[in-house]
Amino acid sequence: MQRPRLERKGKERMKKGGYVYIIASKSRTIYIGVTSNLMLRMYRHKQKIGSKFAARYNITRLVYYEEYPDIREAIAREKQLKRWRREKKVCLIERENPEWRDLSEEWFA
Repeated sequence: MQRPRLERKGKERMKKGGYVYIIASKSRTIYIGVTSNLMLRMYRHKQKIGSKFAARYNITRLVYYEEYPDIREAIAREKQLKRWRREKKVCLIERENPEWRDLSEEWFA
């Protein structure tokens, strides 16, 4: 798998937004994370780089994400989601992605 080239240029580099995301295994074990570069982070999860928990349980399918103009907002949202009960997280995922489809599947085809 070739590493995607993902760079920000000019003013975009100065204004760093962020993403909060939920990835899942086939058995629906979930992991919540935050990143400024979702595509690169997903590439790393699929290569089993970074999160030992995600790598151990084969959690590589992007099932939900939110984009924020400021990384600090994404971090705050990540903390909020991590405090939620599992049932509430599942409802959030299923409202947008009822089949738990891998939203990053075409990124690396």
